[in-house]
Amino acid sequence: MTQYIIYFNQQWVGEHSAAWFAERGPLANAVVSDIRDAGALVFAGGVHEDMGAAFTADATSGTAVITAGPFAPGEQYIGGLTIVDVADDESAKLWAGRIAEACGWPQEVRQVS
Repeated sequence: MTQYIIYFNQQWVGEHSAAWFAERGPLANAVVSDIRDAGALVFAGGVHEDMGAAFTADATSGTAVITAGPFAPGEQYIGGLTIVDVADDESAKLWAGRIAEACGWPQEVRQVS
């Protein structure tokens, strides 16, 4: 089995009404339940949107330095992720497609090594 991360950047979500988001939540939760029922779920969750609450650990100097805020300002930051443990790329693509349909925005998939 191989683990894959299925994730999206918050900026891919787009602007939608509160009602639209309320409709998507149960759809996404249903897909996560299906992944769990299939025995493939490792983890799934959204990431807090407040970049001011982020912090960085950097040990490139040889000593860990913890600072407030993201490592580097950027236009895109992760909004949520799901990690699945499946047999092959095709299975990862299946779950990614279902998540994308439920959420209503793109998902990127990468193998975890």
